[in-house]
Parts: sequence; C-alpha cells; structure tokens
Amino acid sequence: MTEVLLIAGMFMATFSVRYVLFAVAGKVRFPPWLTTGLSFVPPAVLTAIIVPAVLLPRGELWLRFDNPWLLAGVFAALVAFWRRDLLTTIVLGMFCFMLLRFGFGL
Repeated sequence: MTEVLLIAGMFMATFSVRYVLFAVAGKVRFPPWLTTGLSFVPPAVLTAIIVPAVLLPRGELWLRFDNPWLLAGVFAALVAFWRRDLLTTIVLGMFCFMLLRFGFGL
C-alpha cells in the first residue's frame, strides 16, 4: 500500500510542476536579458555531460591518441562545425566511435 501512495505522490508532484509550466508558457514574457542568458543553458549542460565522458572514460584523465571517446568527440565536433546538422553529427560521430572501438580495437 505504501508503494502505491509513493507512486501516486510522485505522480502528483511531477505532473503538477510540469502542468503549471505548460499552462503559463504562452502567457509569461521574460525580459530580453533573461532570454539571452537562458539560451546558454543547453550548451552548458551538454558540455558538462560530454566533456567528462570524453576526457575521463575510465575515471582518470586520458589525453592520448588511443582514446576512442576523445578521437570520436573531436571528429564529431569537426563534423558539427562543417555541416551544422545535429543528426549528421550524431550519426557520423557514433560511426567513428564504433569504427575506432570495435573496428580498430582501441
């Protein structure tokens, strides 16, 4: 019984927070300085997730040419600057990683 109450409580907490944000989404206007500041949040969050995974895949700093995560990350960054297309970057970056990791055994 306590599990059902716990799940119901978490549902209500999650749903209420998201519903309130969606309900007021079109009615609230942020000042331009806040909108500009919020535009930097996605790149900052992605950087905080990706950089440790690329540079510390085994829990310690690994800056050598036998690091497939680093090589594939550099390749994906070059593809992103060249093509400016998210899907192409993801597909080619993953292909490069798979080739390095499983094809060449790095």
